[in-house]
Amino acid sequence: MPFRRVISPIRELSERGQLAGVLLILATIVSLTLSNSAAGPGYLAFWERHFGFGMLDKSVAHWVNDGLMAVFFFMVGLEIRREVLYGELAEPRQAMVPALAALGGVAAPALIYLALTRGTPAAHGWAIPTATDIAFSLGILSLLGDRVPFALRVFLTALAIIDDLLAVLIIAAFYSGGLHLGFLLGAAGIFGGLLVLNRLRVRPLWIYLLLGLGLWFCVLESGIHATIAGVLLALAVPAGRIEELEHTLQSPVNYVILPLFALCNTAIVLSAGVLPQLTSGLALGVALGLLLGKPLGIVGVTWVVVRLRLGQLPTGIGWRRFVGLGFTAGIGFTMSIFIATLSFSDPAAVDLAKLAVLIGSALSAILGVLILFPGRLTEQGEVDE
Repeated sequence: MPFRRVISPIRELSERGQLAGVLLILATIVSLTLSNSAAGPGYLAFWERHFGFGMLDKSVAHWVNDGLMAVFFFMVGLEIRREVLYGELAEPRQAMVPALAALGGVAAPALIYLALTRGTPAAHGWAIPTATDIAFSLGILSLLGDRVPFALRVFLTALAIIDDLLAVLIIAAFYSGGLHLGFLLGAAGIFGGLLVLNRLRVRPLWIYLLLGLGLWFCVLESGIHATIAGVLLALAVPAGRIEELEHTLQSPVNYVILPLFALCNTAIVLSAGVLPQLTSGLALGVALGLLLGKPLGIVGVTWVVVRLRLGQLPTGIGWRRFVGLGFTAGIGFTMSIFIATLSFSDPAAVDLAKLAVLIGSALSAILGVLILFPGRLTEQGEVDE
């Protein structure tokens, strides 16, 4: 049947973990096309339309970035907590290599960006190229099928989760506004109450989620970015409910929230004046930070760790394929675009940073695939390079 011919490939993409990345690409293409068509003014105006009441009278873009993205960060927080409790980050020595690699993957792009924007207002965007998009990067590896060994996927997952944790800390420390003590104390009180409920082994999730709404509102008004509330809530829910919540959130986050985020945040008008700006320090800092900074930081730090015998590469992985992983980690997309929206008040600077993120991420994905594609797995599960 024609209907089954359409649904079967979509189901297969979903089962292989590729559909989320495909939807993000499609949403980006649709958004860029609409923004630069005759429908552009109406499309851009839609995201600025306000709805709500009182202190919650926000634009559609604001609700997406501060509201729906808090749910995304809640899922990120659940993933971090699960990995720390039960996964690759549970054993400190096992977690050390991806943790140090993630630190290198944050530091090197930031240094490249700062070197190209030193002494300019654009320097405030130093964190834009430091982030890895976990859905996109793992989607690229899944596209390559059995050419990529399981150990490489596990390492990238651990690295990307630590990268997300670092991004959360950076947003909280450097990209929040002026603090409002009353709301900050309110947020602290609610979070403390959530921890007490956890300690008392209170299991009904509706209690946590209801208090989580109050936590989100207080964080939103406190001056700390509202998405941090999602991470705080994830730290407080009962450990036994983490996997259940992740499973529940996976589809709405991957197939609704992130595509909406892409539609909203890639509404970029590509005027004739944009092309010369692509050679500016801001654009080059973002694109080269992702394209060169990520692999340099990840591979460089890991090489030092291995050289000092403090850790080792994933089993069966050689340096060439590890470099491929480094380039794949340069796919910033969601988190990088999100940080770009927090970095500048000038809409032109935000759009330029977003465009540079798209260029740097696309080039990183292409190079990652070109490096990783030639290998194949042997019968023993190791990579023939």
